Amino acid sequence: MRRSPAGLTALLLVAAGGLTACSSDPAEDTVKAFVSGWATGKVDDVGFVTAAGGKIAAGDVLSQINATYGDLTGQPVTVTTSGGTKETGDNASTPITVRWTLPGGVEWSYPSTVRSTRAGQDGWSVVWEPAIVQPDLAAGEKLRLRRVPATRGGVLDASGKTLVGPQQVVVVGVSPERITDLPALQKALTTSFRKIKVDLPLKDLKDRVDKADPGAFLDLVSLRRPDYLKIRDEIKPLPGTVFRDETRQLAPTRAFARALLGTVDPATEEDVAAKPGILVAGDQAGHGGLQQKYEDMLRGTAGLSVVIERQGTDGKTEDTKLFTAEPVAGKPIKVTLDTRVQNAADTALAAEKQPSSLVAIRVSDGAVLAAANGPEPGGVNTAFTGQVPPGSTFKMISAYGLLARDAITANTVVDCPKTVTVDGREFKNSHNQALGKVQFHVDFAKSCNTAFAALAPKLGSAGLQEASTALGLGGDWDLGVDAYTGQVSDGGTATELAAAVFGQGSTVVSPLAMAGATAAVAKGQFQPPKLLLDPAPPAAAAGPQLDADAVTALRGMMREVVTVGTGTALRKVPGGPVHGKTGTAEFQTGSADTHSWFIGYQGDIAFAVMIQKGGAGSEAAVPAVNRFLSALNG
Repeated sequence: MRRSPAGLTALLLVAAGGLTACSSDPAEDTVKAFVSGWATGKVDDVGFVTAAGGKIAAGDVLSQINATYGDLTGQPVTVTTSGGTKETGDNASTPITVRWTLPGGVEWSYPSTVRSTRAGQDGWSVVWEPAIVQPDLAAGEKLRLRRVPATRGGVLDASGKTLVGPQQVVVVGVSPERITDLPALQKALTTSFRKIKVDLPLKDLKDRVDKADPGAFLDLVSLRRPDYLKIRDEIKPLPGTVFRDETRQLAPTRAFARALLGTVDPATEEDVAAKPGILVAGDQAGHGGLQQKYEDMLRGTAGLSVVIERQGTDGKTEDTKLFTAEPVAGKPIKVTLDTRVQNAADTALAAEKQPSSLVAIRVSDGAVLAAANGPEPGGVNTAFTGQVPPGSTFKMISAYGLLARDAITANTVVDCPKTVTVDGREFKNSHNQALGKVQFHVDFAKSCNTAFAALAPKLGSAGLQEASTALGLGGDWDLGVDAYTGQVSDGGTATELAAAVFGQGSTVVSPLAMAGATAAVAKGQFQPPKLLLDPAPPAAAAGPQLDADAVTALRGMMREVVTVGTGTALRKVPGGPVHGKTGTAEFQTGSADTHSWFIGYQGDIAFAVMIQKGGAGSEAAVPAVNRFLSALNG
């Protein structure tokens, strides 16, 4: 058989060894020409026959080879001979090695065999059969890729116990082709979900149904199995509902530190686009909070399998597995959250209709034990990142500064008139309170603004900054997640300083920052709050020891707030004596709305509660603290 120069070149280029001398074995030469041309698509000089002996064109062989690739189409593949040709009469066989580079750079190689024959032929021809591509392939079959998800790392508490891990859920959805009365279905679903306190957003359901394929599964909500079982008998018979069992990474409850932890949900189109080749449709991804920030660590690396999809005897498709690159499990993260304290915090805010936040910190070491947000526990983690005026809770910081400077003592008489004017600006007390000439600890317990405004010059702008820094406000501490440490007014003018000493002016803080400051008073030293234990961010140094006489006096004044002051509703709360300070924070000029605050500590737990537009501290924040401590110590 005469060969063109190009065909001769193809015979000489063998992937296994580059240029070689011409073989004296015609059968082996034919196979080498086929192997060389397999990847380049140039096998016109090679003769082919089918397993049945009939001739088949080279172009058809290439088409059939490509058809077997299936999901591996476009992936790099090399083919080399891996041994000598064995001839038996008019037939021969040559071992080859097929090497694939799969998605993610995974290497897969395996042996195969090329049969050749000269029976009834003018020279040697390759016997074409799908088994050349992969020994288990039969006619009409293709190679398929199956993604093998990695086990996602959990979120652990300080003892290593799982806070967020795999749980069974039921995805509730609707299928357009099964719906007989959409308005009636929406009404029935809304009624049922209210029984398990799930607010189901169905405003866009009609539009989704109109645009979807008739047999589509339109997700509505994922329910923990215990919640699903409570309403199963009501929603399962409804015409149009469909259900799917899944495993999701979940916290102990739906509300549990949700804004801080984030959630793990099906990857969105945006997620997949942001991480091409790493995330694919159907994967799970972290959204918000720690789950999103530490997504790469928690997610792990997916594995993959190469399979042949075959029709089973029962009509169902079955996979014959050829190769698997095992997934690499994600690594867990460890946090300081305490299940008991977090549940109590979530319970405390569950009754609030206004946006609210609660942070609890262990006094002895600064560990964040709870971070709750309500009434919807997801969304923005205001407990850590809120930037709001602290109101009269800031009197704790100002009082410490005044006491530490020896400007006054707890027993110094400080007048508390109804109003006081500083450089033409009038300051007043809540409800036009006027205590008259009383000792400073009474001014503090009853939260007298005018007394503090009058004392502002004794503290001064430098004293304001010193006290704030000593209690950690505005500090540079890293929890491993977004957090706002506060910004204190510079007290640059007399009126700004007068406002700043009782938490107005330009001072803004987060509940986390105020909980940290309160813990500092209880401990006698500022300990930077910590949340993430592994991977732990760089540790910030603890502050210097606070003035012992000043904090001793201040603790007594904070106890008086609860015994005879603005926080008496906490006087009989279970769990031991509570020390604290109420706060009412104006946040918008001309508005009567105020944020309601309470900061305090009981035993080894310091806490801060902020209810947006909640009114006075005693009106909303104190009842929330009552619920928190009652749940914690109940």
